[in-house]
Amino acid sequence: MITLAQRKVARVLFDEAHNEAWSIDAATAARMQPNHPADSSYARAAQALAERDFTLERNLGPITAESLGDADVLVIAHPSDAKWERTTGAGDPRLSADEIAAIREFVRNGGGLIVMGETEQDKYGNNVNMLLAEFGIAIDNATLTDHAHCDRDVPSWVFADLNTPAPRDAFNLVEGVRQACFLRAGVLSAHNGARIVARASEQASQPYAGLIAAEQFGQGRVVVVADSDLFGDDDLGRFDHLPLWLNMHYFAAGKAFARPAHAAQPVANAETWQALKTATNALRGLQNADGALADDDSREAAAGLVRMMGAQVRALLPHFQHDAEYLRDVIVDLEHWATTGFGKPDFTRALASFRPELMRRDGLQHLVFFPLYTPNGSSATRFEALIVHVPWPAWLAELERTRFDNAKFVPVHLVDYTDGYASECAVLFPETVSVVGRPTNNFGGIFCDREAARYQRIVGASIDLLKVNAPPDLRAMLASSALTRDMFVLWDLIHDRWHSHGELPFDPFMIRQRLPYWMYSLEELRVDLQTFGSAGELEREGFAFARYVRYGILLDRIFRFPITGSRVRNYDGLGGQLLFNFLHKRGAISWRDNQLTILWERLEADIAVLRERIEQLYRDGIDMTKVQYWLAAHDLVSEWVRPNLGSQWAAATRVLSDESDPKAWINRVLDDEFPLSLFYLQLQKKLGI
Repeated sequence: MITLAQRKVARVLFDEAHNEAWSIDAATAARMQPNHPADSSYARAAQALAERDFTLERNLGPITAESLGDADVLVIAHPSDAKWERTTGAGDPRLSADEIAAIREFVRNGGGLIVMGETEQDKYGNNVNMLLAEFGIAIDNATLTDHAHCDRDVPSWVFADLNTPAPRDAFNLVEGVRQACFLRAGVLSAHNGARIVARASEQASQPYAGLIAAEQFGQGRVVVVADSDLFGDDDLGRFDHLPLWLNMHYFAAGKAFARPAHAAQPVANAETWQALKTATNALRGLQNADGALADDDSREAAAGLVRMMGAQVRALLPHFQHDAEYLRDVIVDLEHWATTGFGKPDFTRALASFRPELMRRDGLQHLVFFPLYTPNGSSATRFEALIVHVPWPAWLAELERTRFDNAKFVPVHLVDYTDGYASECAVLFPETVSVVGRPTNNFGGIFCDREAARYQRIVGASIDLLKVNAPPDLRAMLASSALTRDMFVLWDLIHDRWHSHGELPFDPFMIRQRLPYWMYSLEELRVDLQTFGSAGELEREGFAFARYVRYGILLDRIFRFPITGSRVRNYDGLGGQLLFNFLHKRGAISWRDNQLTILWERLEADIAVLRERIEQLYRDGIDMTKVQYWLAAHDLVSEWVRPNLGSQWAAATRVLSDESDPKAWINRVLDDEFPLSLFYLQLQKKLGI
């Protein structure tokens, strides 16, 4: 069992000051029901939230603006007069007028409210309907029965009808909930825009009666459930009550997940840093594509800028003592470039001494200065200055130490940067630095904040446009910059490690070599599918956060990868096309009625099938020539992605020739060997990409 403390985003306040019939405290529940505490305990439900993105606290006094001050969700679970239920014994089941006013204001300003009702609601002596009235929801005084849809032939143990078509938006509280049984449930009514999101069947004593209702009120959200027993310790593990419980809280805490991520620590000596940025940007304008000075007439200006930049790096050095050796080498290499005639820069010395992978401490900042090109931005070499922040939370450090050893991996967030990094570049790799000869390869920097921002923007828009059946926790992650960044940190850690594990081609992927681009597609897809499986193992072992990596891999690959970037040998795009088409043809993804439906429960098994096909290709490849291996890979991709009509590689039109000349075969690869389907072309157009 993995017990790692993940980031907590939302705080849940569980009210126990109004004679509730439930407690999240095991000792209190035991006092309430000595013979069977589970009948009064929400301890398991509380633990399930604590294992996710929530912290919990009991409310033991009056509900006021102050007690709600730092809460994100308030839960009121069946207040009752003691003559009807075993209760907490604290307070009055009736909320005061001041408490009702405080709760309504709390919701209006973005708080979440979850209320549990009960059968024959009126007899319990509470006034929750007075609270709910302004939200357009009421708990009717009724007991629902259903002889046709009940558990164990008990008519009052009613199965909800969860198949009623509903808009696919944030109110999709029953996504992933296939069956829920309401035990002695009341009935909900909704008006003034409130929604019934789960109903009884047509055969119930009150046909289509409401069982779960939800409402947006001001900036906040309200959820009301017609029965409180679903989430007690006895019943939380039955049917799909646990995912329903979690869905309700992710929905109710919507505003908490949308809070901006904490800003990185400000740059020390900001005035000097801005001067370094300005000088570096000025020098960039004087450089050729190879980094050399473009014009002899600019030598004097360049020399002056170099002197200024050297002085500014020296002034910043005391604030980056952990990078002191490297920054001194930066000055040496910069001055050497100037004194040797401003040719192609050689920062071999500085690159060798820049060792961020040896200093992975949470919150540490680095001043990075190199002549380099920016992948996905420009192949031209220019001087760049960056301030980066390293996220290295304790849970990540522990996983890297014990599970996914990856000594070169350095996740970073961009704090500030010069003009070249205004591009989409999301990596800082040694091979992008201008050197004479072979660069040292000590680290691999991934800008997880940039990956997260692109993911939130494109995947979020795709989900809305395609009306995807997105679970509430997925929507919560998409709203949260902090969670999405953390997701990419974990994804990248595991992904990079898989490049050197498992069935591998004879030449490791990361060695520079000229290959048909679909070989890179398959390798990147292979490691992501392995990462998908690893994340599933982590989740099952108790690290719930890992499920976000599975969301990340699937949705980034099937939405963002195919429709962004050039169509010139876009290997990431092709990998996304392959994954989408494979899952679509197997029925794990469907596109009907202008809605994209993902069968989430099928993904792991289907993805394992595709992963095994790629691994089998790798196993077989060791017995093939290069060209035979490439042809077999093309055939595998072609099973799910149709080749270009002009392809000379497609089996039906393949032009056979001497396989001893691999370069001749590579020259036949079309820039867009596997074009986008109509689905992707329309998605690209509608998203304006």
